[in-house]
Amino acid sequence: MNAVQIRSAEQALSVGTWLIVCGAMLYSVLTVTPLMRAHTPDAWDWTAPILPIVVDAAVVIVVRLDSVLARLGGEGGRWPVVLRWMTGIMTLALNTADSALREDLVGVAVHAVAPLLLIVTSETGLAYRRAITAAVAGLEERERAERQRREQEARRRAEEAEEAERRKADEKERRERERREFDAKLAREQREHEAALAREEAEREERRERAEREARERLEREREQQRLDRERREREAAEKAERERQEAIEQAARERREREERAERERAALLAAGPVNGKQPEEQARRTVAAAFAAGVPVRQAAELCGWSVGWVSTRYQELRDTTPALEGASR
Repeated sequence: MNAVQIRSAEQALSVGTWLIVCGAMLYSVLTVTPLMRAHTPDAWDWTAPILPIVVDAAVVIVVRLDSVLARLGGEGGRWPVVLRWMTGIMTLALNTADSALREDLVGVAVHAVAPLLLIVTSETGLAYRRAITAAVAGLEERERAERQRREQEARRRAEEAEEAERRKADEKERRERERREFDAKLAREQREHEAALAREEAEREERRERAEREARERLEREREQQRLDRERREREAAEKAERERQEAIEQAARERREREERAERERAALLAAGPVNGKQPEEQARRTVAAAFAAGVPVRQAAELCGWSVGWVSTRYQELRDTTPALEGASR
């Protein structure tokens, strides 16, 4: 039975109980009021319904509180039982008193139905409520146990799922870490390879630059050596040319001095010969005129020395004047 069915049963029990209570109360008031009016002074006839109403109010209190206590699963002790039975007996006595006083057994039986039904219904309703409360408590306990079991199962599944998720996360993290380590290793190896290639390239470049520098230095040294050799050769050639020029100058000077000395000797010899009686040969006459010209001898005297005419000597003098500056420039 589920909670809805239990609430439906409790509702039916409550409705039935209160119908019986209300009917019994109404029947009791209608039955007891004439009895109370017959045994009450005429001035107080209006108080006749009070007693059945009070007794019925006690019945209502007992039924209501018993239902509440039963619903809560509590016990009121002895006094609720005393009040319940006392109100029931009072209701039974008041309802059957008039018939009993008239010795009407049928009336006693008829008027005893409602009070007895109220008493039995109160006790039965209390038992039902206690049973229902116990059943509800057991059902709630089972539901709570089932709920706890489901919660524990859910927690267990959640923990297992969490554990599986954690293992999955750990496995994923481990794979990710391994992947990062592998990538880092590859990157490190790549960097090392690139660094090795860069070092090799730098070494090759350095060797190439060193070879180029050495070749350039060697070429510069060769060029410098060639320049020095060329300068040395040029210097030696210049020195040789200068020596040769000096030697040529000295040779020319020596030859000139020799020619001058020879010419001087010839002039001296020609001049020392004195005037001639006849004409000298033309070649000898020319040498005599040249020697006279060089010695600054006048034309007449030169004509006497060579035996040729003054005109011819003058012509030779003029030729010598014309040719002497060119010879002097060439000799210089």
